[in-house]
Amino acid sequence: MSSPNIDAQSTATAAQPPAAQPRAEEDAPGDVTLRRPDTAPPQLAPATASAPAQAPAPTASAAPVPPPPAAERPAGQGVPPDPEAARRALIALRGEIAKAVVGQDAAVSGLVVALLCRGHALLEGVPGVAKTLLVRTLATALSLDTRRIQFTPDLMPGDVTGSLVYDNRSSAFTFREGPVFTNLLLADEINRTPPKTQAALLEVMEERQVSVDGVPRPLPTPFAVLATQNPIEHEGTYPLPEAQLDRFLVKVTLPLPPRDDEIRVLAHHAGGFDPTDLSAAGVRPVASGADLAAARAAVLQVAVHPEVLSYIVDLARATRVAPSVQLGVSPRGATALLATTRAWAWLSGRGYATPDDVKALARATLRHRISLRPEAELDGVTADVVLEQVLATVPAPR
Repeated sequence: MSSPNIDAQSTATAAQPPAAQPRAEEDAPGDVTLRRPDTAPPQLAPATASAPAQAPAPTASAAPVPPPPAAERPAGQGVPPDPEAARRALIALRGEIAKAVVGQDAAVSGLVVALLCRGHALLEGVPGVAKTLLVRTLATALSLDTRRIQFTPDLMPGDVTGSLVYDNRSSAFTFREGPVFTNLLLADEINRTPPKTQAALLEVMEERQVSVDGVPRPLPTPFAVLATQNPIEHEGTYPLPEAQLDRFLVKVTLPLPPRDDEIRVLAHHAGGFDPTDLSAAGVRPVASGADLAAARAAVLQVAVHPEVLSYIVDLARATRVAPSVQLGVSPRGATALLATTRAWAWLSGRGYATPDDVKALARATLRHRISLRPEAELDGVTADVVLEQVLATVPAPR
């Protein structure tokens, strides 16, 4: 049975804020759209009766009104009391991003899931597929503080985290913050810098703090690293170490667009689109830090049936014994898949997770946690191929 997959290239037109609660539904092979849940009974009941009940779905004649732009909300409003308002705000991100980025809906879904799980995201694609533009547009639509680091071969660790600078007036060293002190850090072309500088992000991504001269300095909340990289086969790239790859919650691939999308890209630019001026393209804040905080709290309340937990563990264990795999998914990877499964279920308008939610996020969550044998790589085997085989052979609960 086929399942939704957020890694497949979508050819859908620009999404608009939905009129009702969404759920994941397969429109075409590999495409995922968000729709209002139907009234069919769930595949699996929630694990416990204490799981929070979902708000009743509005009728077609009383569609929910999209939330106001984040910039127009009253100051001091705080966390929205209704998680549904936060859900609609986050889903509205797709419509805003579509004003600047054509297609790539799968990548947008992966980024939103990573933010909901307090995780980091790695975007991989050849130059020119809008990796950087996608992250910049997402940051603008979220109204969060954003900084960018262009990783180059001569970049030093202190250029990332900050360093001690001698102050002549006070005759003392003072700490000058690096660009990591922000909410969303765009690490552009992260694999074009040597491993020594890449390692500067290990503590940042795991502990969300920077230690300089033995003094830990916490980073702002929320904090997430959204990194882009070119395929390692390209000239001038350094493979990311396994320890750093494991700190990315998801790895989303951006393929070359299909012909119809590429025509839309050219038409977009022919109409005067300037990728350096997102405000002129009409991109505006539609979600805030308060929306993100409310959404994160709601995701943690999504119930997961014990059979779904067993399914996640079985998938992870199957990767460890696959003949093409040298190092399979670790328990941390299984925990990451649990987190992304809950986030996708919540975005789909449900308070419980199903095996289809697991399948939808398995590739994005696990592909960078699998190390292949050298002979398998020579034969053209990829991590995605291994995951396809695992998903096809491990039975899902019914």
